[in-house]
Amino acid sequence: MRTVWLGAWFSARCFWALVACAAVLALGSVTSAALWLGVALLVALGIGIIVDVFLGPRAGEMEITRLGDQHFALRVITQLRYAVVNRSMRDCRIGLIETPIPQLEILSDEVSAIVPARSQIEVDVPVLPRLRGRGSLGMAYLWCENSLGLLRRRFRFALQREIRIYPDLSAVERYGKLHARNRLIEAGLRKMRLPGVGTELESLREWSEGDEFRAINWKASARRGKLIVSHYEVERSQNVMLLLDCGRLMTARIDEQRKFDYAITAALSAATVAQLANDKVGFVAFASQILSASAPRSGRQGLAHAAQQLYDLEPRFEESDYARAFLYVRSHLHKRSLILLFTDMFDPVSSATILMQIGTLARRHLIVCVLMSDAAIENALESTPSQPTDVYRAAVAATLAEERRSARTMLTRAGVRVIDVPAQKLTVALIDAYLEIKQRGLL
Repeated sequence: MRTVWLGAWFSARCFWALVACAAVLALGSVTSAALWLGVALLVALGIGIIVDVFLGPRAGEMEITRLGDQHFALRVITQLRYAVVNRSMRDCRIGLIETPIPQLEILSDEVSAIVPARSQIEVDVPVLPRLRGRGSLGMAYLWCENSLGLLRRRFRFALQREIRIYPDLSAVERYGKLHARNRLIEAGLRKMRLPGVGTELESLREWSEGDEFRAINWKASARRGKLIVSHYEVERSQNVMLLLDCGRLMTARIDEQRKFDYAITAALSAATVAQLANDKVGFVAFASQILSASAPRSGRQGLAHAAQQLYDLEPRFEESDYARAFLYVRSHLHKRSLILLFTDMFDPVSSATILMQIGTLARRHLIVCVLMSDAAIENALESTPSQPTDVYRAAVAATLAEERRSARTMLTRAGVRVIDVPAQKLTVALIDAYLEIKQRGLL
């Protein structure tokens, strides 16, 4: 079925004028004066429509373009900005309508404005990104009316543009205003000067009583003809590896977002703070196979690479192969590192697999297992049952909560640090845990 496009149609003002004319004509059955008045009004309305046609604006005198490269973050309201140009000789009232796409929720069906003659204005359309990843903006529609306002002209503009919707990293900026926290971060992540301990050579000096035998630098001693000891400091730049479970357990939704969306946001937020501390950031995303991976990189380039690779990653409804993921990390990550594992453990089978495989990895690396508690379970446990279904719901919730507590206990015994907080608090809790690890020098 083909859609008929009309470049112009009667405006609301014109329809109300027609209603008024019809009302006056209806009175013609009572008095002939009303009949003649109704006919005169109809003629005047017809003349007005003809004049409106000549007043324009005509095709080509109105133009819109999209402005700028707006940054789109998941669940953060932003603006689509347009420049509207009126090349006609008269002021026009316009309305702008954007074509809906799955990735964006258009918060205003229509945005109206007045565009003066031979001028340009900017118009903003508020939108709410609701899906991460790529999207494509299509047609934009514009209607306009001149000062008479009897006809509404309609135009279509092909303004195709690809957009990218990233995770919301605003929590990093809100977290104590990081520009004011830099001194605290530097204090907690500063180089610790411990004689004879560490991996980075800080200085050489002559041997003195009390120095350890193993601190003697024999090559430097041979060159200088006297005993020289090496003075080391703890290495500051360390590896942070993001290990992201993209399997079915991460497809569950909490509120309006999937668990995986919360995990991506928290992971990139922690990577941003790690970049401030000059740590190297890498990642492994896996489901039944390795989906994407990158060796730890330092600086803004490492963070940008991680963001570009992970922003449109989607979870899959399949079982995750933890053994393959942990084997990949063991074979590619030789230096002791901080591993942030984002997963869920509601399934007893998955929990057993993680607990069986994670022990060997924890002996070499510091692992933080990042979980998201579900408010629905807590609500089922806290609410008073009022009917039989509530009792069954509470029983299931109690079973899941007990399995989760058991898994957390076993992870802790295996030397794994566990974060288990509501999804909305995940980012801040993870940043807190990272800063504590760095400040205490646990790596």
